[in-house]
Amino acid sequence: MSYYLLTETIQPCTAKELHESKDCQFAAVLSPSEWKREREQFDMGIELEPDAGIIHNTKAEVNYDSLTGTFLLPDRENLKERDFRFAFALDEKGIVFIDDSGKAEQMINAIRRTKRWRKPSLERFLYDFLEQIVDNDLSIMERYEAELDQIEDTILSSQGQGDLVRVNEIRSDIRELLVHYEQIIDMTQELEENENGFFSEENLRYIHLFMNLMARRHDSAVSLRDHTMQVRDLYNAQLEVRQNRTMTLLTVITTIFMPLTLIAGWYGMNFRYMPELEWRFGYLIVFLVSVAIVIFCLILFRKKKWL
Repeated sequence: MSYYLLTETIQPCTAKELHESKDCQFAAVLSPSEWKREREQFDMGIELEPDAGIIHNTKAEVNYDSLTGTFLLPDRENLKERDFRFAFALDEKGIVFIDDSGKAEQMINAIRRTKRWRKPSLERFLYDFLEQIVDNDLSIMERYEAELDQIEDTILSSQGQGDLVRVNEIRSDIRELLVHYEQIIDMTQELEENENGFFSEENLRYIHLFMNLMARRHDSAVSLRDHTMQVRDLYNAQLEVRQNRTMTLLTVITTIFMPLTLIAGWYGMNFRYMPELEWRFGYLIVFLVSVAIVIFCLILFRKKKWL
């Protein structure tokens, strides 16, 4: 278990110092078993017990005298296969994270290393904590954007096929992020409502700032998802172009050989009184006529830009 006072920096403390402090709000990280043992010490008046063992999404629920909820955070290194799950409970005095994954502790330590507050408050801590969740997402989306641009250039090249499998993987990852963002936005709206009056009106601006940040992240993810769909459409369009070129080539070849087939069929009838069969230069004339037909068709098709 870990206890912190929210002063100019996040200050580690003991459980006794935390409970005896009247001027500072706090943050604490407890395992589920520690929470069951210590929960009465926090006097939060919780009606709906946060269950850290059964977590399916990120959400917040308003109780009579507290606010509880859960976090389900996809691992940014492997969005589909791994995630971090923990619960929380808060009131006007502070927030308790119920976590045995170590993720909440890691995020708090990151804030300790990088943040110093002129006006410390629970709202400012929540802003920095929530920002830690999406802090690296912009760079992830920029990396995906660069990959899609490269795949797009490959598709547009005359010999490139494009990696459609990778496009689908990126689209799946972005879909995971969008679901995650929508859940965080819903949770932030619960905080923004401030139904129990835990947050001061002055400090609610931090919740508004985070809501605006999430709206921008969500818009970026939607734009990137649309980009993956455009790349897929481009791939299909280029595939159709290549198929049309093949069909055009086959049509041109068929058209060129149709009159030759007619000539071959005509003189393959071998009627007795066909004068050309007895001509000395009959074969040469038919050969030259066939060559002339081929050359004429090629010139015509090139002029019509079919070749």
